[in-house]
Amino acid sequence: MKKIRYAVIGGGINGLAVARQLLLDNPDAAVTLFEKEAAVAQHQSRHNSGVVHAGLYYEPGGLKATLCRRGVALMEAYCLQNELPYDKCGKVVVALEKEELPRLDAIHKKAVANGVQDVRLISAPELREIEPNCVGLRALHSPHTAIVSYGEIAQHIAKDIIEKGASICLNAPVRRLQELHSEVFVELENGEIHPHGFDHAVACAGLQSDRLAYNSGDLETPKIVPFFGQYYVIDEAYKSHVKGLIYPVPDPRFPFLGVHFTKRIDGQMTIGPNAFISLGRENYSGERFSLRDIADYLSYPGFWKFASRNVPAALRELKTVASSSTFVLEAAKYVPSLANVGVTPAARGIRAQAMEHNGSLVDDFVIRRKGRITHIRNAPSPGATSSFAIAEYIVRNLEGQF
Repeated sequence: MKKIRYAVIGGGINGLAVARQLLLDNPDAAVTLFEKEAAVAQHQSRHNSGVVHAGLYYEPGGLKATLCRRGVALMEAYCLQNELPYDKCGKVVVALEKEELPRLDAIHKKAVANGVQDVRLISAPELREIEPNCVGLRALHSPHTAIVSYGEIAQHIAKDIIEKGASICLNAPVRRLQELHSEVFVELENGEIHPHGFDHAVACAGLQSDRLAYNSGDLETPKIVPFFGQYYVIDEAYKSHVKGLIYPVPDPRFPFLGVHFTKRIDGQMTIGPNAFISLGRENYSGERFSLRDIADYLSYPGFWKFASRNVPAALRELKTVASSSTFVLEAAKYVPSLANVGVTPAARGIRAQAMEHNGSLVDDFVIRRKGRITHIRNAPSPGATSSFAIAEYIVRNLEGQF
């Protein structure tokens, strides 16, 4: 019987999970993973909050809701089986103002519909029992929301797939995938064509997903517009003021969640992230810029339509970009004892936000298949949480095709 050959583009947690699932479902498959960096998990997989999202906010029945819930179960099982850190520190979503209460109720209804375990609305006294220093009128408590190191998990998956027979090609940036004569050929950025054809290719290119898809014959949209999120680590002496995760109730006037408290798997407590347009798709330090990336979104009509509708949000976020004290004060609305806490900048994350031509942000996951090529076109948060489930979804949809 002919051995089926798969190419996976991208060595982040989603690409690695796809390669793993291909080998779990078909141990005899020949799987080759192409990664443009010198090591796997160098981008979004290691620049993130580390939260295993329970599935509170997502529209019931959508891919995000379905794959997040399945992903939580698979992620927890993988961590336990492989003795990787998995901390169910819990999360509260806190309402400070009366006008936030109906939105909090709506989140609760979605969470229940999505099957989130043991999620409940709690009173202010109950909130203080869980987070003694937190203030609020009411909150939603998700006790099983957890934290991990997605970078460490990705490294472990890479070892797994190599042991199962996969090949990982590092320093191999892919420019284009081309389907010819019932095979898919991989063209690298330097113009070199990989010597072997493949029966199917799955592109998990993250921040570069739109470029690879378009070069490979897929639609131009949705287009990736990068937004950075800055985190700060609070002073070690004050980290015990917060026990787990404290989030605001999302404001529908703004496209992003807002500053919150996030415990890290190393025990540190962070404040963040904000959300502001990035000067580069991979500008994690904040000290570099990419003229190509800037020109890409400045020349995109969808960006200007989005920007014109979100001036108040941009001004709000700009304040937190310009001043760390403003950043801290935003978070301290929920934990007043931390209003004057010292903070140290942590690494930025870059959100690969897919945006349509009309300026709308793509909310759900977008996974598109044409012929023998599958592209993940949008997999922001909870993309890492959902990675094993995304892999199942893609791979099971390929079964029986060849």
